[in-house]
Amino acid sequence: MPTPTIQSPAVEEEHPDVALVARAREGDTAAFEQLVRQYDRQIFRVAQHITQNREDAEDIVQDVFLKAYEKLDQFQGNSKFSTWLVRIAVNESLMRLRKRKTSRTVSMDEDVQTEEGAIPRDFADWSPNPEQIYGQSELGDILRKTIQGLPPGFRTVFTLRDIENLSTEETAEALGLSVPAVKSRLLRARLQLRERLSRYLKQPEGVKP
Repeated sequence: MPTPTIQSPAVEEEHPDVALVARAREGDTAAFEQLVRQYDRQIFRVAQHITQNREDAEDIVQDVFLKAYEKLDQFQGNSKFSTWLVRIAVNESLMRLRKRKTSRTVSMDEDVQTEEGAIPRDFADWSPNPEQIYGQSELGDILRKTIQGLPPGFRTVFTLRDIENLSTEETAEALGLSVPAVKSRLLRARLQLRERLSRYLKQPEGVKP
């Protein structure tokens, strides 16, 4: 009688970040510096999208990695290290917004007055090259300005899900929300964007596209 074949359970491949975190916990600063290099641009983009301020975003990046280093023992490995970092970044960014709101209220749609005239508020670069971003079409400028006008809660979900391409589950984990709550906020953010964009893109009467 043939012996039944016993299949070994599939071994899930360990993410490289797990080994880097383990080395960093043991005091290997080079390992942590590698993690910083891997994710500092992503953390900067998330922070700037939420705060709408480059200087705040730069400060938040420093705070995020400092807190991450101090709390490495709290990283359980149940999620990606990048998701854990994003959650810290979101918390720091929203805290910065709350502090700013207590000092003065600023409309996200309000232009900044400079010596050269009125310009839209600083918005996050969507790639490592800001010159390419701001040199893009008028439609791109309109889209960025429209995203600025979203409430912070919607803008945060939209940033993580549609700009940073986190999964719905990763977005929920980073924000401490349920998956249905993320889906609901994302839908409402997209609907608001569509409505606002339609106002910009309406053709004048008598003009055919």
